[in-house]
Order: sequence, then structure tokens, then C-alpha cells
Amino acid sequence: MADPTERPLGAQISHMLRARGVDTIFGIPGVHNQEMYRGIEEAGITHVLARHEQGAGFMADGYARASGKPGVAYVITGPGLCNIMTPMGQAYSDSVPMLVISSCLDETAARRGQLHQMKDQRAAAETVCDWSEEARTAEAAYTLVDRAFAEFKTARARPKHIQVPIAALEAQAPPPPTASQTDMLGPPEADPAAVRRIAEALSRARRPVFVLGGGAVEGGSLWPRLMVATGAASFTTYAGRGCVPPGTPLHFGSWLARPDCTRVFAAADLVVVVGSELAEVDLWKPHLGHDCAMIRVDIDPAQLGGDGHPDSHQHRGDAVATFEAVTAALDGHMPTSDWTQEEIAKIRAGWRAELDAERPGLLPVIDALQSAVPEEAMIYSDMTQIAYAAKEVWDMARPGHWHHPYGFGTLGYATPAAIGGAIARPGLPTMALIGDYGFHYTLQELGVAVELGLPLPIVVWDNAKLGEIEDSMVRAQIAPNAVVARNPDFCALARAFGARAVAPGSLNEMRDAVRAAFAAQGPTLIYLTPAILR
Repeated sequence: MADPTERPLGAQISHMLRARGVDTIFGIPGVHNQEMYRGIEEAGITHVLARHEQGAGFMADGYARASGKPGVAYVITGPGLCNIMTPMGQAYSDSVPMLVISSCLDETAARRGQLHQMKDQRAAAETVCDWSEEARTAEAAYTLVDRAFAEFKTARARPKHIQVPIAALEAQAPPPPTASQTDMLGPPEADPAAVRRIAEALSRARRPVFVLGGGAVEGGSLWPRLMVATGAASFTTYAGRGCVPPGTPLHFGSWLARPDCTRVFAAADLVVVVGSELAEVDLWKPHLGHDCAMIRVDIDPAQLGGDGHPDSHQHRGDAVATFEAVTAALDGHMPTSDWTQEEIAKIRAGWRAELDAERPGLLPVIDALQSAVPEEAMIYSDMTQIAYAAKEVWDMARPGHWHHPYGFGTLGYATPAAIGGAIARPGLPTMALIGDYGFHYTLQELGVAVELGLPLPIVVWDNAKLGEIEDSMVRAQIAPNAVVARNPDFCALARAFGARAVAPGSLNEMRDAVRAAFAAQGPTLIYLTPAILR
């Protein structure tokens, strides 16, 4: 007699995911992965139907960044997986927990011309994620799912891919394990020796500088407390914005990309880097400019291989656990700092003026937009000039509330990622900020926002060109070419989807439109051009 608890493996995987805390899956069904859809509703999982697998992947990314839980996507063999590889690459670059589960063909070595066939689908996916594995049995599928969730909790978060042959998805399978040891896993504990070394170095320093990256965003009030306890100045990377809130004494902000911030680090006597690669997209220069001791703390050992500085001390560990222990070790320490608020305010003002000269006309729009957005809003931005400027001047009151395609740098991220973020935080404000050209990439996902009734402002900045590329060509003495594309009537297009649309004629009208969009019954496209400044 058949085991009454057996179901097709595709259905069992959905039940397993629900037992591991997954409540939402993004994707598109097809004949190859339809068995994965058999158990979704039965398991009590909400499925969000994207209009393109790229949109599904960015939604899963946005959901993960907003919720702190892995974003999960279901896609088909071949083109479905290829379409989601760009979001997988973005999630890999930005340390986002994402699990992509796809179907795959049962056999490819001896058969050709099958629907959705690729030469090596698993290997293709592996180029843009942490690992890509094929589960040919139920036991293997269950093991790989639990492996992914264990690594999301204990290591640097990065996307994983599991593919399951169609015949295995259709075959009867026993139920997955009901309990998982991953429930009791957590980040590594602080290393006492590292804590002691860091506390001693901070207690001696008179001009320490912290650099807080995306790996520090879970710290909450820890970082401002630590800055006060040590008398340290601080920077954040773009991903770390909000770790040190506005108004914190001795905070420089997210100005690391300014060329002459090297002068600040040259004046430091200790640099402490927490949860940051110090990557090209963080610094836009080869070196911070320091000539003093550096301490780095990161959960990813790959970031701790040495930075070529003769006095660099590197520690693998969880940022929050390590520096909570450091703060406790410094209890009673009376900081003596040579940094002054006046010095830092003057430098920040100079950088703002420099940015205003580089990108004329953008700062008034950004300031007006910021005044209309509530502090608790979560913002998703795209590869567009207005976002590049905003990442420097828009001080965030809370960490983990501004998300951008930092490393991989893909266009079209903001709209679907904001949809995923809004789904993860019902009742809380979410906004997308995107350029006209990037909006073309994923504008079809407007249909999802309308379908779900998401109160989502989508701010489209239309300068009628690929402005950043044009500027780069001019600087390189290349005659600008292929930087202008014909745009549609974006407002009419949004209304065709069933969304609201407005084209404010002034900054005051823009503020009103943004505030109204947060309270609307569905998404609102807010169309801006440089003419708003006239």
C-alpha cells in the first residue's frame, strides 16, 4: 500500500520551505516546473506572479533586503533560469540571501533538441551565485534546501541555486524532515582575543576612524554608542548608510567616493573597517589613504586575505557580536578625541558643494524629495544620476532602508525590487527611484504592483538620455553616441497598466504627489524632468 504521506517531490519542496519560514515565492510557472506549483497553496505560501523572471528575481532580492529572510523564486528550465541570472548576480554582489529553485531536463548528454535545453544549465547558474547544485533525489533536494538555509544564517548571505529534474519533481517522495538544526544556528560568537586587541587599540587612539559597511546594518544603536565611547569619527559605505544616524557627533556620512577623503584617513591614527569589502564601488579609488594601523572585521574570510598594508589586523567574526563585546570591554574608558565637529562639518559642506557643481540641479530635487519621504520608508534606487547623488547627500536615519544595485550595477532593479520590499513590509512605506532608461528594463512589473494594490511611489527621473554615459564619453573625448532613446509617454503607459500617474510642475507639487502616493490604493508613477526646477 502506498504511503499516504507521500506526494510528488515538487509539492514536498513547497511544504518544506513553508516549514522553514518561507511565506512568499516569486516566479512564473511553466510546463517544466508545474509540479513545484502543486503544493504552494496547500502549504499556505503566497505566490507572486512576475511578468518576467528578471522581475521575479529582483522582487525576491527586494523582499529579502526588506524582511531579512531569504527571497525564494521558482523558475523553469533554460530561459527561465537564464532570465533570473542577472538578479542572482546582483544578489551575489550585494550579499543578499536568495534561493532559486528551477526544473532541469532529466538527461542532456545523449539527447538534443529538447524544449528549453542548455549545454550545462547548472554550471551557467554557478557563475552568478554562491553554489548551484542538482538534486536528483528527494533526499538530495531536502539536504540542499537545509544547507542553503544553514548558510544564510551562519555565513555571508549570497544566492544559491538548486535544480531538480522534471521526472524527480513528478515522482512520489516521502515528506521532508519536520525539524531542522538550522533553527538553532546563528552567527559565530565574538573571538575574545580579537575583542581584546580591538578594545586596546581603540583605547589608545586619539584620531580613530570607523568605516561601517553593509555587514554592519544589524547593529541598531550599537554604532552611535560605540562612536561616543571611543571618540571616533565615522564613515559609512553606501550600503551601510543609517548605521550612524544624522546628528551623531563626528560622523562624516557616506562620502567615501570623494577623491580628497584620503586626507581624512591620512590624518587618522587607527582605521577600523566593519563589514565592508572596501570595493571599487565603495571607494572609487584604489586606497583609503591611511598610513596607520587598520583593523578589519568581516564574516567572510575571503575579505580577510590582507590588503597590502604592513600594519593590518584582520578578524573573522560577526560584526554586531564582536563590537558589542568591544563596547562592553571599553566600559569606563574616557575617550580623548582630536576630531572636532567643526572640522567635520566644514569638510562635509565642501563635499556637498563639490557634488552640486558636478551634478547641477539635482540637489534641490533630492532635498525636496527627502522632505516628503517618512523616515521609516524603505527606498530602492536604480542606476541613475539622481540616485548616485542621493547616495552621498541623503543621510539615512535607519540602517538597511536604502537599497541599490551597488556592485553588479544592473539597470531595471528598482521597480521590481521595491515591489518585493513592499510585499515584505505591508502597511509600511516603500518607494522606488529610477531613471527613464532603467525604467524600460522592467516597467512591465507595474502590472504586479497594480494587481496587488501596493501603495508604491515610483519616481521616474527623465533626463531624456543616458546622462552618466554621455558625461563619461565627453570626459574621455568621445563624441556621444547611442545615448539618446525615444521615450514613451510614461504617465499614459502607467495609466494603461491601471496605475496612477502624475507629472508635478514644481518641487512643492512633487512633495504633495509623493505624500499622496504613500497613501494611495495602488502604485503611483511620479514623473520628473529637469524642467521641474524652472
